[in-house]
Amino acid sequence: MSLASHYSSGKPALSFELFPPKTAAGNAALFRHLDKLLAFHPNFVTCTYGAGGSTRDKTLDIVCQVKQRYQIPVASHLTLVNATRADLRRYLKAARDHQIDYIVALRGDPPSGQPGFQVAPGGLHYANELVELIRGDFPEFGIAVAGYPETHQEADSPQADLENLKRKVDAGADVVITQLFYDNADFFAFRERVEKIGIGVPVIPGLLPALSLKQVRKITQLCGSGLPDGFANRLAEKPDDADWQRQVGVEHATRQVDDLVTQGVAGLHFYVLNKSASTIAILSSLENLSLHT
Repeated sequence: MSLASHYSSGKPALSFELFPPKTAAGNAALFRHLDKLLAFHPNFVTCTYGAGGSTRDKTLDIVCQVKQRYQIPVASHLTLVNATRADLRRYLKAARDHQIDYIVALRGDPPSGQPGFQVAPGGLHYANELVELIRGDFPEFGIAVAGYPETHQEADSPQADLENLKRKVDAGADVVITQLFYDNADFFAFRERVEKIGIGVPVIPGLLPALSLKQVRKITQLCGSGLPDGFANRLAEKPDDADWQRQVGVEHATRQVDDLVTQGVAGLHFYVLNKSASTIAILSSLENLSLHT
């Protein structure tokens, strides 16, 4: 099933993003949580990897396990960090040989301690070049790329960031999945700007239910996303109550999702952090909405 076709049914498609665990216990926990999440019939599951490609092989292993266990489409992330063209082709060939369905094509963030992205010797500079490579040499893959409702931190301007996104789509991307955000107005404004510049592929909101004020502050600072004052203040009311803070995060994300679906998004992409409780709570409360089943 093509990646684009998931977003043409008239119902919001559903996808979950995992990361490779570092231990056998973490791997077992991931699949316990995924067993529960699969009750919501996601269209596909994606898996990222560590900075610098440190868990690239583990990512391939995880998506292979997911596909074999659940018989659903899967997507592997692929970045340019510390990767030559030959490295990228080897990985793509391995993914094809293992019947991976889709690639999330990213430039990638620099490893910790590195001041900025550095092109590997014999590597690529930009994500649109990776999309071109995949589309030209591995056309069987569906391709997702990243979009930034609040502008990528390294972009010269919002317009420059948008033009970069258009280059990725023009190179052959099938869908845009956004960076996390906590104010839907940012997403809707971004979607409008995307349409005006002539990008015609689905733009899918990426959602990370907050677990705590400390966690969400760290993540939004790292990725340059805004944290609404009202949401932050609500989380701060009981700083030592982890369950209460998680519930506040669930309530905020539930309102986001309700609004997004009402406003006609083609899909929902959850950054589940290898856990299930928050996402299950959100989706369970939205069973009356026309989610994909």
